[in-house]
Amino acid sequence: MALAIFDLDNTLLAGDSDYLWGTFLVEQKLVDGDHYERENERFYREYDEGVLDIFEFLRFSLKPLSENDPKMLIDLRDRFLLEKIDPIILDAGRTLVEKHRSQGDTAMIITATNSFVTAPIAERLGIEHLIATEPEMVDGKYTGNVSGEPSYQNGKVKRLHSWLQNFEETLEGSSFYSDSHNDIPLLEQVDNPVAVDPDDILASHAKTHGWPIISLRDV
Repeated sequence: MALAIFDLDNTLLAGDSDYLWGTFLVEQKLVDGDHYERENERFYREYDEGVLDIFEFLRFSLKPLSENDPKMLIDLRDRFLLEKIDPIILDAGRTLVEKHRSQGDTAMIITATNSFVTAPIAERLGIEHLIATEPEMVDGKYTGNVSGEPSYQNGKVKRLHSWLQNFEETLEGSSFYSDSHNDIPLLEQVDNPVAVDPDDILASHAKTHGWPIISLRDV
């Protein structure tokens, strides 16, 4: 068995689920529209530039979870998935996941986006193993804080190695597919790093290191 690891946003999806969840909250008038849109744009830009303060972003992005009833949030998320996520799931991404499964590989998503947003997306893709940033819950309610290590940049490496230890697995024969230079630390850990529709920094890095570059959009 080998691990086939996939980033989610802008890799298996033709968009960013975290950013889209934010815009969806604005549309539903659950957050202050002007302020939230402005901050959402800023954080997205900082992520692209590789300078995002992940804890500042998480205080921002997890706050609405703490301010609303959990059942209402789940109902809202169902609408979000239908309206915003289903249309951007890439068919070629599904095909790639199934190709690895047919080879006997174990599929995993590892993403910086929180598990409230991403767990049902992983289910839609039929991927059992998910490493995502975990929102803290106390007594059945979200606190607005993060639980444990965010799976972002080197945090993805730490979280993956904890998973490997817990499941007594290794990275022998492993692959990782990502679009972002923020994932270079993890791409350097696997046997088969693949840049998928990469940003400019990752594309340059991949070319320098002889990593494959593929597109899941132009097919």
